[in-house]
Amino acid sequence: MPGSKKYTVVVCDHIHEAGLKMLEDDENINFIMAADEPKDKLVSEIIPKADVAITRSSTDVDASFIKHATNMKAIVRAGVGVDNVDIPGCSKEGIIVMNVPTANTIAAVELTMAHMLSCMRMFPYSHDHLKNQRIWKREKWYGYEMKGKKLGVIGFGNIGSRVAKRAQAFEMDIVAYDPYIHPTKVTDLDMTYTKDFTDILSCDIITIHTPKNQETIGMIDEAEFAQMKDGVVVINCARGGLYDEEALFNNLKSGKIRFAGIDVFNKEPATDHPLLDLDNIVVSPHLGANTYESQYNIGTQAAANAIEAAKGIAYLHAMNLPIDESKIPSFVKPFLEMGQRIGFLESQMNKSQIIAIKVSGHGEIAEYVDSLATFVAVGAMSENSGETINYVNADFVAKEKGIKIESEALADSSVFKNLINIKLTTAEGTTSISATIFDDGVQRLVAIDGFDIEVALKGDMILFKNSDVPGVVGSIGSILAKNSVNISDFSLSRNTKSQALAVILVDGTVSEAALSELASVEACLSVNYAKI
Repeated sequence: MPGSKKYTVVVCDHIHEAGLKMLEDDENINFIMAADEPKDKLVSEIIPKADVAITRSSTDVDASFIKHATNMKAIVRAGVGVDNVDIPGCSKEGIIVMNVPTANTIAAVELTMAHMLSCMRMFPYSHDHLKNQRIWKREKWYGYEMKGKKLGVIGFGNIGSRVAKRAQAFEMDIVAYDPYIHPTKVTDLDMTYTKDFTDILSCDIITIHTPKNQETIGMIDEAEFAQMKDGVVVINCARGGLYDEEALFNNLKSGKIRFAGIDVFNKEPATDHPLLDLDNIVVSPHLGANTYESQYNIGTQAAANAIEAAKGIAYLHAMNLPIDESKIPSFVKPFLEMGQRIGFLESQMNKSQIIAIKVSGHGEIAEYVDSLATFVAVGAMSENSGETINYVNADFVAKEKGIKIESEALADSSVFKNLINIKLTTAEGTTSISATIFDDGVQRLVAIDGFDIEVALKGDMILFKNSDVPGVVGSIGSILAKNSVNISDFSLSRNTKSQALAVILVDGTVSEAALSELASVEACLSVNYAKI
């Protein structure tokens, strides 16, 4: 059975207890909780044992950390920011760096809206006036409505796009600037897309939602503030330093900026920052991820990603990929991740020495089929290679082992917008799987070894091939029930050779005894079990 090896996951900083329980409950994970250990002991004594580490902002992944990470496959940064991770240093040692970019999305979106509303209506100040100073003076607190105002959104990713949708519900006019997306992502929502940054600077309210890098640090400074309209409102709940803070202070003090909502600062904690002396600013102490829901999401997603990385199933949201993410459309990355999962699945279906891997792409994904082949190779080789396989060394290891990797771009599929096919050839035979991703974002298998089928690519999976005769489905159900295996999904397909294939998703691990019973069914031609 797959998954007999134990992998060590070290949790360097505190995450939600639900994430810890996921690690604790996985039979293949040796889980070390080291959040309360002194950092020198963590790095020198515990990190050398780790296959995967989960970190937050309290642990610096620096040269010393990397030097001691001699067995490490991957690092999962439980959160969005990776400012404290030496990504080039990790790449040099073949360590994949992953983050959890969507776990706190809603928390950050809603905080942005809270800041926007607070700036427009001065709620924190009127609250203080009444509650703390006990002054009832309604005429002092005239604010502005958001309806009809023009909102400039810089960065239209997971957070920026959702802020825009919520602002649209307030009947605001949205102008979005993001050079790394297709304009239709904005225009399909009845919003305005612009490549001219001055269109943003002319808006009534401006909110920024970009990562922090060399391109974005101080991207709005004195020159940009000068071009804004008098009385503009600016919001930053993304990363500190995207607005030049000195210029922000000067323009708030002069009244050029009427109000600002700031959650993040260049240097934190910012308890003595000059911005705090102003009376036209709403501030919060970096609360973008501070909801109970987002902490749960961060902890569980980080744990799930760490488990998949330890087992070599997938490296979700990897930051040091063999492809420049800024140059690929957003739809590509989920296909890359799906390709790796399929490679891992096929290696469990066809357990023998790998001879060749062939990856085909139909539709727009065909342009990225070479990168897709690398991801598939990582998934296919990770189960039985006996060494650490990742995006950095996959092609090299394949050549060393004499594995031929091919990729081909084909004509558009007549049925699917984008379709990939992965053929794995081993010393014992060939398996072939086709898959796609629909608009709902779910990864789906649509063909397995010539059987047309539709099933989600997830969880524990039994693949049962049989002669197409009556009574087989009933026998499968009875055997699984007798072995206390619950079926979560059952997909059945037939071919022209009087054969049938059942793909059965189940809750929990299937024992060897249950698999042996399934194999003993008279009509059974083959039975495979995979954990995705």
